[in-house]
Amino acid sequence: MEGCSLAAYLNLFVVRPVLAFSFVVSLLVLGWFLAWKLLLVHVPLVQEIFGLKKKHHLPKPLTRGRFSRFYNTLLNSNVSAS
Repeated sequence: MEGCSLAAYLNLFVVRPVLAFSFVVSLLVLGWFLAWKLLLVHVPLVQEIFGLKKKHHLPKPLTRGRFSRFYNTLLNSNVSAS
């Protein structure tokens, strides 16, 4: 390697490793970002760990279906008959 300049050594031992390291780190960051946005924010355990806002569910109404209406009419007829 006679006649190699300082720029060639810097390129070989400094610039290339830094570029390779930054490329790998950028791939890891991009992968983590995509996993976070697409999957991890929907996992309840991750939401609890990171303190993310949970979705508030409205309580179900008492008379929401046909069975509850049926039993309420039976109850009302029994109460009025007594």
